[in-house]
Amino acid sequence: MNEPELPYSLMSELGKVQGSELPPVHLWQPEVERDIDILISRDGVWNYLGSPIKRPRLVRLFASVLRREGDDYYLVTPVEKCRITVEDVPFQVLLMDVAGEGESTCLQLTTDMGEVVSIDHEHPLRIIQDGDEWIPYVVIRDGMEGRLNRNVYYQLADLMVPGKHPTASGEWLGVWSHENFFPMLQT
Repeated sequence: MNEPELPYSLMSELGKVQGSELPPVHLWQPEVERDIDILISRDGVWNYLGSPIKRPRLVRLFASVLRREGDDYYLVTPVEKCRITVEDVPFQVLLMDVAGEGESTCLQLTTDMGEVVSIDHEHPLRIIQDGDEWIPYVVIRDGMEGRLNRNVYYQLADLMVPGKHPTASGEWLGVWSHENFFPMLQT
């Protein structure tokens, strides 16, 4: 007897890939290189030939073999690498867990692909201004960034405290994580 198909649950899907080992794409140097019509839109949706890819496992598989070289992004296997288009960044940050307080705060982020990173010196946080909008990003892996969704940004904003920018003068608001201050807004 077949079990009924349960409705899709983002949390259960993220749980399936959390902690999975990523393939060693940094070691693969295939000779075949081509372009493929895959686009990661600004909102994190993966599209093939102009249509959204609806299978989360397929998207996670593609994300696991994603590599950045300069400004280009590739899906890499041992035999070929395929250049894709990324409108902004390849990952979206969906969740943030906060432990500790003050300079001992530890901020841990979870992406739409189930990857978990802590904001620290290896995964720095930065913020840019795009018109009237402030957009926070964090390095996820291998120079590839994730964009914090609005809920995580608001959660982060609630944690902002005054501090010193490591390279600029003036007063700043930012957050502490793993004993590092990450400036976000100059006051």
